[in-house]
Amino acid sequence: MSDKRLLVIPGAAMAPDANASPLPLLPNLRALLAAMTPASRIDCDEDNPATPEEIAIARAIGLPGEPGHFPWAAHQTGTVGVPCAFVRPCHLRVGADHVALVPARELGLDGPTEAALLEAMTPYFREDGISLELMAGLPGVWLARGEVFRGLRSLSMTRAAGQRMTPDTFGAGHPLLRRLQNEMQMLLYTHPVNDARQARGLLPVNSFWVTGAGVLEHAIAARPEVVVDTRLQEPAQEGDAAAHAQAWQAVDADSCASLLALLRAGGDAQLILCGERAAQSFAPAPRGWASKLKSAIGLQPAWNGMDTL
Repeated sequence: MSDKRLLVIPGAAMAPDANASPLPLLPNLRALLAAMTPASRIDCDEDNPATPEEIAIARAIGLPGEPGHFPWAAHQTGTVGVPCAFVRPCHLRVGADHVALVPARELGLDGPTEAALLEAMTPYFREDGISLELMAGLPGVWLARGEVFRGLRSLSMTRAAGQRMTPDTFGAGHPLLRRLQNEMQMLLYTHPVNDARQARGLLPVNSFWVTGAGVLEHAIAARPEVVVDTRLQEPAQEGDAAAHAQAWQAVDADSCASLLALLRAGGDAQLILCGERAAQSFAPAPRGWASKLKSAIGLQPAWNGMDTL
């Protein structure tokens, strides 16, 4: 076992209006918080282009950039020196005064549907110097390469899905990409793929979203000590309190238990709990006499702020 680990838990807290307990009564998590002290904190307002966990993970692995400019696509695909981004097929629901984004994970795209959409959309992107390709093992995520992605500010799809955007602000942040979005809406409006989807009661794919844009000048060294447990993320985003509680039980039983064992063995154990609004990091508390006494008599954790995430 490595003597160093940073455990990042996205979705640790439900949305502020969800019916969830402020702090899960989980033995390993509570023991960790009792033996740790709050350290740095990341707060994100509704205008931040990135989520708290995206910022926390980027900083933990040493990814260059800032919110809206983290080159996630380049990093995750090992692309160096070439501007790229992730393009995600989506559904834009246009209302009288706002636009709502339905992300790819809610569309239920299968392999043949994605392949047909990619084939139809690729020539339009190619005319503007952008290549597209499917990402193995990542449904609903395409890798796009092109100069337009150099320095492009991109909005996290998770963040965008939680906002009411106006028709003037939902675009991809560049005139070329906004034009492509308009072209794709016209192309896909009568595409046979969408006719088949709507016949099955599914939402049509009528646009795309750009995330993780940028260029990585140098490869980032692997950080195996950074462990991200994403099992809480989906139920937290969907507001499913029962599924969220069940996922917390599983995370506590293995990820938190493993980190606690490392901490008790004297290793460098750190924890980051992420919610919709903030990410709170924790470091081992100083092992002075007061800390030892607290551990011995089993006092409650000093931090009980899950509802602030």
